[in-house]
Amino acid sequence: MSASGVSGATSLTIHAAATKIDTNGNTHFSATLADGQPAGPSGIIWSVSGGDPRAGAGRISADGIYTPPSYLTREAVTVSVSVSAALIGNVGRLTDSAELTVTPGFLQPLTPGNLSLEPGGTVTVMGSMTEVGGSGSIRFTLASDAEGTPSTAGTLSEPHCSRGSVEGGNPAYTVCTVTYTAPAVLPASESVFIRGAVASNPAVSWTRVLLNPAGISSNPVVHQARLAVPVLLGSSSGNNSDYDASQGQLSDCCGGTLGSLVQDTVGTQYVLSNNHVLARSDQSLPGETIIQPGLIDNGCTPYGVGSGTTPVATLSGYPALNSPTSNVDAAIARVSHGLVDSKGNILELGAKQADGTLAAGPPGISSSGGKGESATLGMMVAKSGRTTGLTCAAVSAVNVDVMVDYFTDCAETAHSFRKTFTDQIAMAGASFSDAGDSGALVVDTANAEPVGLFFAGGTDSNGIEHAIANPVGDVLAALDAQVPAATGGATSYSFVGGADHPVSCLSYGGVKTIDEAAAIAALSLTERERVDAALPLAQTLMIGPGVARIGMTASKDRAGAGAIAVYLEPGAVAPTIPAFLGGIPTVVFPLNGDVAHQQIHAASFSQALAVKKRNAAALLKSNPALFGVGVGRSLDNPSDAALVLFLDRRMAAGHVPESVDGLRVRTILMDRFHVTRSHGTPVRGISSCSAERRLSSTDSQEFPETPLLTLPE
Repeated sequence: MSASGVSGATSLTIHAAATKIDTNGNTHFSATLADGQPAGPSGIIWSVSGGDPRAGAGRISADGIYTPPSYLTREAVTVSVSVSAALIGNVGRLTDSAELTVTPGFLQPLTPGNLSLEPGGTVTVMGSMTEVGGSGSIRFTLASDAEGTPSTAGTLSEPHCSRGSVEGGNPAYTVCTVTYTAPAVLPASESVFIRGAVASNPAVSWTRVLLNPAGISSNPVVHQARLAVPVLLGSSSGNNSDYDASQGQLSDCCGGTLGSLVQDTVGTQYVLSNNHVLARSDQSLPGETIIQPGLIDNGCTPYGVGSGTTPVATLSGYPALNSPTSNVDAAIARVSHGLVDSKGNILELGAKQADGTLAAGPPGISSSGGKGESATLGMMVAKSGRTTGLTCAAVSAVNVDVMVDYFTDCAETAHSFRKTFTDQIAMAGASFSDAGDSGALVVDTANAEPVGLFFAGGTDSNGIEHAIANPVGDVLAALDAQVPAATGGATSYSFVGGADHPVSCLSYGGVKTIDEAAAIAALSLTERERVDAALPLAQTLMIGPGVARIGMTASKDRAGAGAIAVYLEPGAVAPTIPAFLGGIPTVVFPLNGDVAHQQIHAASFSQALAVKKRNAAALLKSNPALFGVGVGRSLDNPSDAALVLFLDRRMAAGHVPESVDGLRVRTILMDRFHVTRSHGTPVRGISSCSAERRLSSTDSQEFPETPLLTLPE
């Protein structure tokens, strides 16, 4: 092979990584010679033809990476991909070709992504697809879970789609809406999923509807709108300069949540959110403009370039993220007079109203003097954020050390640094948070007292969201030490709020129930043999008062690990169950089965805190897949604390200890914790460019190319 062709070859064969993709994806083509050796890239020429009559065939790179057009004018098109190579010393070329089907993809996930409805309530759900003109539409179905199990809990109207004209320089994409009506009598299942699919595309977007017997109606769309002044907290916000631009053209933008209101000792008020929301991850200077809503909810159009946003505050300062002395992701901006609610009211944090919606309400400050309170394991907390609105979940781990990546651009292509935060708060719950909720205040549902500042999250292998928040005590202390008051001199910041009050708890579910029989069946032969070898010792030590029987089971703390099941006798006094028998973990089946309200033994919790403190730093360095260490509850024995290890599910886990200093270890396989601002690109035909994803597909998904917004000189 040479730069000008191939020698001695008699055939050239094309190979496709996929035969069908949508407009949001790409795929790789390769070619081999007759002897099976790869051809190229030198001397190989790729080309594409066919495709959409208006949008074209897309493009293919010199190394065979195919990228489809950003939109189609029909439900499916066929693209012909060809490869050729010149023969050295002979006249002619070797060629081969393959066909690829391209279908429209989702331009945006269904909006809203989650909501709560009272019996008989209705809501309109919208989705956008990358088809212009044509006759395609989003197909909506009802399901009882994200996987698509059919549901009869409520009804869907016929969908309505708006299709812009194909003609013109800025054709509109297809936008489809459907109306869901909840049943008058709610089913046993708490949630129903409205699923949307495009053509025969495997990617699915969904809206999760919490069917609420308390009659509460909650829709996060309110949080994304431009609000009348004075604006309420818990709404969309961001830095007016938080966008990517090249040669005077804007291509991407970011945003998050206007979290809460704080004040200094002389009463000057500031909005509080994350550094990465208000200060562009250390890239901002004091004096930059903070807007409501954020750029992501205004077509990426900055204030001063177009309408749609209100400048509500001016950046005052922030503890630097890229500093070894900081341990929070926080920033404050001085409120412009009269433009932010001066009582600190947060959307949906108040009481239920006559129409079923939740009033805005302030955080509670009466029992803490505006300083907030510390999180405790199992505490129910709530947050009001731009993307998922009001949601609640339980504190799942405390004293969490976690590594989080930061980027200099909204598209997150330019990595800046990785920061390790220590002693953070973790919460776990379905639909608790999503991209765009960054900066939301986390409060205790019992009294609305501030607990944490939400800044990062990820999803585990069971589809449960795990959220990370800075403790509010650390946030206020960092602001006191590193951000002088706008009036000059030292200060002491505190939250603006009112009397303590309960917060409505909209919970979309917590830890997924594990099917014991299926988990046992999935155990490897090696794990079964390990448990079998330890059972005689377990029988000798544990059979007695309070224990009904001993057997084999699967660990709930560590997927794929065998364990010894200890079944307790109903009504008996539970004996002390060791964490390990013969080196095998024990799984205790509680007397009452109520894990949520079972108290952790104080001695076990104290031991776990000490073990974590001694070992966290070394553990984080020991395994590249490990990115978080904290203290939580053991699922194998809810009375025991456990060291909680967060592992990247996309990496080989390597060695993970079964125990640390005799303490139980619980592993969570999940996406790496990611700062939860939302990002997007200017889009045609619709007013929002939020890029947070709720798409289910095994294919890599990218957003389509879109026109660039030109900035003034």
